[in-house]
Amino acid sequence: MPVFRSGMLALAGNERIQRIVTRNGFSKGFALRFVAGETLADALAVTRNLNESGLTVTLDLLGENVTSEDEARAAADAYCQILDQIAETGVNSNISIKLTMLGLDISDDLARANTAKVLEHAKARNNFVRIDMEGSPYTQRTLDLAYDLHEQFPGTVGIVLQSYLYRTDRDIRDAIAAGIRVRLVKGAYAESDMVAYPSKKEVDAAYRRHMEMLLEEGNYPALATQDEAMINAAIAYAARNKISPDRFEFQMLYGIRRDLQLRLARQGYNMRVYVPYGTQWYPYFARRLAERPANTFFVLRNLLKR
Repeated sequence: MPVFRSGMLALAGNERIQRIVTRNGFSKGFALRFVAGETLADALAVTRNLNESGLTVTLDLLGENVTSEDEARAAADAYCQILDQIAETGVNSNISIKLTMLGLDISDDLARANTAKVLEHAKARNNFVRIDMEGSPYTQRTLDLAYDLHEQFPGTVGIVLQSYLYRTDRDIRDAIAAGIRVRLVKGAYAESDMVAYPSKKEVDAAYRRHMEMLLEEGNYPALATQDEAMINAAIAYAARNKISPDRFEFQMLYGIRRDLQLRLARQGYNMRVYVPYGTQWYPYFARRLAERPANTFFVLRNLLKR
């Protein structure tokens, strides 16, 4: 992993830096390029605007690694509230959840119970929940829990797989066999070369391989990438193999390549935007900066002026 990116990802978990950045008005304002706001009302307004442009949405309440059972249960209640508001307002959105926000660091049983509560709520409202993937220490536990709940709530829950992990070829095959829906990402956490491909070239090759596997045999895969060359490769592969555009969707991050999002929607592809919101925006923001060095230097320059 390049030194700059690994350094920025390390800062994503630095509480001192987080306090400095989140208290600075400029950096908070800049973060709103990538985060829909701090409240659910903010996020719903953004969702409505995106829907009017022909884009669907995944809402993500930012937060992770809670340390008490009360916090974990409160997170489950918050996710249920999002599902209620989606149903009441009629916006076209599903949700993404993080298991560490639902208590995975406390116990698997607590996380399972809280996740089942959210899935029951989603099922009753004919909605869908994607379980986000976090760092590699959580991968197997996340998949174990997700597959267990997939049997209980088929069609209501999906997973995320990260192409930069060596293990993902096997995980793709397992997901296809289980019939669970997959969002494919390259991966945004700091990982050692013991578990993840260290170079962009290798990660890109893995993503393309996994993308083709899912297009061929996956259950409505979501190809999550801002890489236009990769998107074009997916479109070309689907055309060559007579894979209809309604069998998959593209996903992109809020605030990045809106022009490309709109173009794909106009061309008839299903285009979903990942819309994060909430007060705990710093770790997500830092991971986005790690992907875009020019933005990092812009933020730092303005922080130093204050």
